[in-house]
Amino acid sequence: MTTQPTSVTTPMVPTLALPRSIYIEPTSRCNEFCQQCPRTLLSREDDRDLSYDNFRYIVDQFPSLERVVLHGLGEPLLNKELPRMVRYLKERGVYVLFNSNGILLNEKRGQALIDAGLDEYRLSMDGASREMYAKVRGVDAFDKIWRNIRAFITMQKAQDATKPALSLWFTAMRENLHELPALVELAGDAGVQEVYMQRLVYFEEGLAASQQALFRRSTPEELSIVHRCEKMCKERGITFSASGSATPVESLQRDFGERPWSGCRRPYTLTYITSSGNILSCCFAPFGHKSAKEYKEERVLGNIFQQSLTDIWHGEQYEAFRRAFESDHPARHCSQCGLNWSY
Repeated sequence: MTTQPTSVTTPMVPTLALPRSIYIEPTSRCNEFCQQCPRTLLSREDDRDLSYDNFRYIVDQFPSLERVVLHGLGEPLLNKELPRMVRYLKERGVYVLFNSNGILLNEKRGQALIDAGLDEYRLSMDGASREMYAKVRGVDAFDKIWRNIRAFITMQKAQDATKPALSLWFTAMRENLHELPALVELAGDAGVQEVYMQRLVYFEEGLAASQQALFRRSTPEELSIVHRCEKMCKERGITFSASGSATPVESLQRDFGERPWSGCRRPYTLTYITSSGNILSCCFAPFGHKSAKEYKEERVLGNIFQQSLTDIWHGEQYEAFRRAFESDHPARHCSQCGLNWSY
């Protein structure tokens, strides 16, 4: 009697899908010197713009994109190809947004963004006075920016243009929180319909210091200011929110538990691509690395101009990062998430 070999079925291991949401830096250049930004205070890549051809090379490796954030550690409007990038993504049906300081938002650039179909324009604004803005952002541009924003909103209204939705993003610190009520008034007077209060991401340099942080450190007086802004926004018909799904007050008090980073899904759903093609895990990865060696060893998971996105996403370096994330000893920027700030 002949015994037939027993067939063995190997269990199918599900393949992690390529991201549908990504960050791409159109440029690593900036026209500000923000005193809470790693670009100003920590190690960073050399200044460069991403060419349109290289942009196409990147995004064409993502077959099912749904959302693209066109910013990183630079000012997106410095890249003259930005409207063209937006238009290409919109032709693919992608939701497109970016943060900007507004210094270069003149009539020509604003019209180009409207014509390209940009979904969101997020204005970074960390003060309600010329003096505070210059102290936090490192340049005296407050008045110019508000002229640009008012002119842009006027232009949108004249054209009945509903996009891009314009929102204001405020990084809350002890240094500037007292100016938030006045900033809400400025936003309302200009016609801005959304104000977001962001947490400070700190790394003990410049204004990015733990003593400036409000997350899980807010005094009753500071919380009272935030409550006051909630009331002001409600009265003016302005949406007042924080990053994520929490309310501004909740975002300052949230408890993330014993493994604070573990609720984050970015290692499995999102990736961040610098203007030089380096792949990082998320927008928090640039924080906390004070030397080029630290940057290279822990932050960079591959380079999309040297390997395919598929090879990087499924490669050993990314997988090692994910294994560390699931352990009690994740990468440095992950370990701080939810502990020193909220994600």
